Amino acid sequence: MFWQEVHRLDQQLTLAINSWDSAITDRIWQFFSDIPVWIPMYVIIIVFLFMRLGWKKGLIATAAALITFGFCDQFSNLIKDLVGRVRPLNDEFMLASGLNVLEKGSRSFSFFSAHAANSFGLAACTVTCFRMDTRLKYNGYAAWIFIWATLVALSRIFVGKHYLGDVLAGSLIGAAAGVAFAMLAKYVIRRCRL
Repeated sequence: MFWQEVHRLDQQLTLAINSWDSAITDRIWQFFSDIPVWIPMYVIIIVFLFMRLGWKKGLIATAAALITFGFCDQFSNLIKDLVGRVRPLNDEFMLASGLNVLEKGSRSFSFFSAHAANSFGLAACTVTCFRMDTRLKYNGYAAWIFIWATLVALSRIFVGKHYLGDVLAGSLIGAAAGVAFAMLAKYVIRRCRL
C-alpha cells in the first residue's frame, strides 16, 4: 500500500514536470539525453585532469572516473532487473494521462536512471579529483558540471523514459559512487606517494 502511494505520487510529479514541453525545449532535452553528445566534453575533462594533476595522478583520476561510469551503469542495470519498474513510456496510465514521449520505447526497466547516475557520478568524481590540485578551488567547474548533470538527469523525465524518483535515486547513487571512487583514487595516490 505504501509503495503504491509513493508510485502514484511519483507518477503525478513526473507528469507535472513532463508537461512543460514545447518544440524548442523538446530539442534541448533530447540533446542532453543523447549520450554521444557527452563524449567530446568528457574527453576534454580528462585532458584537463592530466594537465592539472600530471600524468600519474591524472591516470589514476581518469581510472576512477571510468570505474565510476562502469559501476553506475552496471549497478543501474542490476537494480532495474531486480525492481522491474515499467518505464513511463510503456505505462498505459502515463500515456493516457498525456505523457510527452520524445524517444523510442525500451524494453528495459525504469528504476533507477543510469543517465542520472552516470552524469552525477562523473561530476562528483571529477570535482573531487580536480580538488587534489590545491592551486585552484574549481568552484566554477563544480557549478558547471553539476548543472550539466542536473540537465542530463531532468532530460530523462522530459523524454518520457524515467519517473522523477528514478532520476533522484540515480543522482544520489551516482554522486555517492563518484565520491567513493575519487576517494579511493586519492588513497592510491597517497599510498604510492605520487
